[in-house]
Amino acid sequence: MVSRRVQNYWYRQGFIKYFFILFLIVFGYRIVTINQLHAGDISIQEKGNKQADDKVRNQARRGDILDRNGNVLASNLILKKVNLDPTQVQPEFIPKLAEALEIPEKELRSAIAKKLKGKAGRKHLIIRKNLELTSPILENLNDLKKIKLEVCTTKQKKVKLGLLDRALVIANLKKDDPTYVSYTNCKTRRINGVELEEDTRRYYPKSASLAPLLGRINHDKQGASGIEREFEHILAGQNGILQLNFDQESQGSYFNPVMTKKVKHGENIELTIDSNIQYHAYAAIKKSVTYHNADSGSAIILAPNGEILAMVNYPADDPNEKSTYNAENYRNRVLSDKVEPGSTMKPFTMLLALDQGKIRATEDELIDVTKRIGHIKPDGKYKQMTIKKILQKSHNLGTINVSERLNKEDMYNTWKKLGFGRPLGLIPSIENSGSLRHFDSWGLADKRTLSFGHGPMETNLAQLARAYLVFANEGSIPPLKLLKNAILFDEKTQVFSKEATHRIAELLDAVVTWKGSGYRARIKGYDVAGKTGTAEMVINGSYNKKGAKRTFFTGFVPVEKPKYIMAVRLDHPKRCYNYYNSNNRGKCEGSNSAAMTFRKAMENILSSDQSIKTNKKKIDHYLDLPF
Repeated sequence: MVSRRVQNYWYRQGFIKYFFILFLIVFGYRIVTINQLHAGDISIQEKGNKQADDKVRNQARRGDILDRNGNVLASNLILKKVNLDPTQVQPEFIPKLAEALEIPEKELRSAIAKKLKGKAGRKHLIIRKNLELTSPILENLNDLKKIKLEVCTTKQKKVKLGLLDRALVIANLKKDDPTYVSYTNCKTRRINGVELEEDTRRYYPKSASLAPLLGRINHDKQGASGIEREFEHILAGQNGILQLNFDQESQGSYFNPVMTKKVKHGENIELTIDSNIQYHAYAAIKKSVTYHNADSGSAIILAPNGEILAMVNYPADDPNEKSTYNAENYRNRVLSDKVEPGSTMKPFTMLLALDQGKIRATEDELIDVTKRIGHIKPDGKYKQMTIKKILQKSHNLGTINVSERLNKEDMYNTWKKLGFGRPLGLIPSIENSGSLRHFDSWGLADKRTLSFGHGPMETNLAQLARAYLVFANEGSIPPLKLLKNAILFDEKTQVFSKEATHRIAELLDAVVTWKGSGYRARIKGYDVAGKTGTAEMVINGSYNKKGAKRTFFTGFVPVEKPKYIMAVRLDHPKRCYNYYNSNNRGKCEGSNSAAMTFRKAMENILSSDQSIKTNKKKIDHYLDLPF
C-alpha cells in the first residue's frame, strides 16, 4: 500500500516536472517567435535606413573653340579614369592591382584605407585619370580582370543555444553568455570594385601659338585665363545630377535612378581668327624675338571690317604640357599692356592737319625744320621738308611743326574717335584700355609729344592696329570683332575725310621704299604702306636709363583696298640688323627690327593668298632677311 502511494507520488512529481518543462518550451518558443518577428520588423527598418540616396554628377561636355573656317583650336580629348570601390576590392588583389595601375602598393593601400575611414564617398576613389586610350594601364587592367584568385573571408558565427537553455534565458533563469566560433570561406573569384569611366582632357591642337589668346583651364576644368575664362558661361554648360537609390545590403546595387537635373553641354565658340594666318604671324614673332634677343614680341592682324585674323604673343607656353606653367607666358600683351606707340602716331597728326586744311601734303609744300621747338632741336640734316619726307624719315621736329597748327581740343577729340583711351570690349577681364588724358590737363609739351606718340597717351597694340583701319575704310573706323557670330551694336565712326585718308596712305607707301624708314618691310611684288615707331620703355613709372626700347611697325597691304592690317611690337630688342655696318648690332629701332618682323609674317601670308595680285614694279631694292 505504501509502495503504491510512493509510486503515485513519484508519478505525479514526474508529470508535474515534465509538464513544467513542456510549458517552458512552449512559452519559450512563443517568446522566441515573437522576438524574431520583432527582429524582422527592426531589420526591415534598418534596411530602409541603410538605403541611401547617392547623387552622381553627369559631367557636361565643354564646348570647342573653333577658328573662322571651323578648324579646332581647343577641344576635349577622350580619356579614361579608374574608379575604385574600396568596399568591394578584395585585399588579395591589391598587389596585382597596384602593379597594373603602375603605382606603389603602399600608396594604393593607403588611399583605400583612407577612403574606408571616411564617412562619405567610401565607394568612389579615382585612383588614376587622364589615361589615353592607348595607355598600357588600360591593357593591364583588362588582363587583371581575367585573373582568378582564391579569396578568403573570415566570419564569426554565434553558437546556437539548446532549446532548454534558450527557454531558461528567456525566462531570466539563466544568463545569456553567447559564444562565437570563427570560420573561413574560400572561393576562387575575379577582382571586384574596379571600373573604367570616361574622362576628358582639354586639348589644344595649335599648341603655344594661341595659348595667350585661348588661355587654359584649371584642375577643376574651369576656364582659368583667356577665352576659356572669359566665355566660361558659354563653354562650360551645366552638369546634370543623377540620383541613385543605393542599397547597402544588395551587394552595392543601385535601383530606381532618377535624373534630377538634366545635363546641358557647353556650346562651341567660333572666333574670327584664321589659324593659317595665326601660324605665320606666330612663327615670324618667335624668330624675330630670338634673332633680336628681345624680351618679348606681339602682333595683331586685322581684316578691313575689324575682324581679328591673328593675335600673337611670344614667349608662350604649350597648354598641353601640364608639367610646366608660367603665368607670364599666358599674358596677352596685345590687350593687357598699355604703351607709348611712338612714331606710329605721326600719320594721324598729318591726317588731322590735312583734313582741317592746315597742310596740303603736296610736293611743293615745304616745312621749315631749322628752328628748335621746345626740347626738340634741329638735326642739321634738313632745312625744309615735304610732308612725304617727314613721314619717310620719321622726323620729329617736322611733325611737331605741323602739330603747332592744330588745336589741342581737336587733337584730343580725334584721338578719342580713333578709340584711344576707350575699351575695346574683346576680353574685358584682361584688357587694358590705355589712357588719354583730357586736354585741359595738357601743357604745351604734351600736345607736341602727342603728335609723335608720347606724352598724354598710352595704348594697347590692338587699339593701335584698329586706328590704322581708317586706311582700309576711307577714313572711318569699325569696331573690332573676335567672336565670329557676335552682334556688334557699334557702327563705323567717320574720323577723317576720304580724300585726306587716301592722300596720307599714298605717303605711307613712300615710307616703305628704299628711301624710307620702313624699307625693310618691303615685300617683293606687293604694294606695302606703313609706319615705324620707337619708344623708350617706361619701367616702374619712369623711362629706362639704360636705353631699353620698344619698337613698332604698323602697316597694311596692298595700299589700294587693303586686305591685311598688321601691328608689330618688340620689347627691348638688343641685337638689331644694320645694313651699313653688319657688325653693329646694338642700335635697335622700328626700322631694323619690327619692320622686318612685319615683312616675315606678311610674305608667308601673301604667298598663300591668291586673291592679291603682285606688282612687278615692286621688285627693285629688295633685301634678304637675316632670320
